[in-house]
Amino acid sequence: MAAPQRSPKTRYQIPARLLQPLWFRSRESLADDGLVYDPIAASACHRCQLAPECFAGDIDQKQLLHATLTQLCDDQVNAFLKQNPDGWIINVGAGLDTRFYRVDNGLCRWLELDVTENLLWREKLFHHSERYHHHCGSVTDLSWLDELTIPEKSPVMLVCEHALLDITQTQVASFVQALGRHFDDARACLVLAGDLSQSKVGQKMGSGQYAHGYESPSDALLQYLPWLRRVRIFSPVDKQCQRWKWWQRLLTKFNRVKHRFTPVVVLLRW
Repeated sequence: MAAPQRSPKTRYQIPARLLQPLWFRSRESLADDGLVYDPIAASACHRCQLAPECFAGDIDQKQLLHATLTQLCDDQVNAFLKQNPDGWIINVGAGLDTRFYRVDNGLCRWLELDVTENLLWREKLFHHSERYHHHCGSVTDLSWLDELTIPEKSPVMLVCEHALLDITQTQVASFVQALGRHFDDARACLVLAGDLSQSKVGQKMGSGQYAHGYESPSDALLQYLPWLRRVRIFSPVDKQCQRWKWWQRLLTKFNRVKHRFTPVVVLLRW
């Protein structure tokens, strides 16, 4: 008698724009010289069906850019938590980000904000924690600011790694100004696109198609929030990774243009 057939394991068909960053981190975790170690992403990807769009373009270069930006954001969050072990992290437009599992210190409080359908995917793929919560919200619908229950005087850092890349400069300004009005004292770690990201050079560096582009993110943000105490810009090519090609590393010598070809990480303090 033939052995009984087991039903195939369910594989989720997640939209490519959500799944590709998770897949990049999964691949990076398996690389000998990987910049990000993310076993949670690797485990989740085993339950997902990769869409053809995930493989479009120069995947290795896109992965390097994504992993470097992710590492830069991780560095800023780790630095914040080192100074404020019991601080609050608000991750706006979280998608399938797994930063909580990579940097959790056992004390911090973490809030993942995204639209409902994205939060449903998170609940399917990731486990929960008593200090880790989901809440509906986005970078364009800011009603969540009035629903926050963070104790007064608590240290707060807002993180936005991907969501701002999909909105215009006018919308970015509204988002940043709303944060500045709501929080008296906070930090923000934002990823913003350079104005030459869609050029031939930018595309060869792994950049995508973004809804905005800044020639000088620091100048723009100081116009949005004139009372900023600190603005720091981190270029992914500043990281001394030998996987960047020689001509890409050469761009670090030209301060006036190196922030323009890719997204950059911007650290704000007010």
